[in-house]
Amino acid sequence: MLLSGSCHCQSVTFKVESHYPYPFNLCYCSICRKTAGAGGFATNLSASFDTLVIEGADHIRSYRARQKDETSGEIRESLAERKFCGTCGSALWLWDPRWPELVHPHASAIDSELPVPPERTHLMLGSKPAWVPTCIGTDDKTFDAYPDESIAQWHERLGLTR
Repeated sequence: MLLSGSCHCQSVTFKVESHYPYPFNLCYCSICRKTAGAGGFATNLSASFDTLVIEGADHIRSYRARQKDETSGEIRESLAERKFCGTCGSALWLWDPRWPELVHPHASAIDSELPVPPERTHLMLGSKPAWVPTCIGTDDKTFDAYPDESIAQWHERLGLTR
């Protein structure tokens, strides 16, 4: 599915192909909430990096989150690059060099009509602040940390690849 997206001020527009376009993953971690969250969570999609076409790339800025290493306790910079518009601040996508063939657009930046998922995955609920309500459906999956299946596996399990 071709996804078309943009920032709020329209300085950045982009198109990218996705085999996994259902916005089902709701992430409640502090990084997603503070850099892209709406309602206390962020929703990422998955797409093919080599199909990404950008207009207004000179407006794009990057942020690499600081994280506490669970083993050593040291604060380190994430390898993942969170891309956003430097003019209006809209979160656009995440790219990680560990999986260079993928790009993860934020559903909130997509202008195309997205399909409605039959179930959702709520992840990083262990990081959710008390003020954030959850709307967990009967078929939804919940995880205090990361889920046990990837975006691709979720789509494949439900027969939703495009």
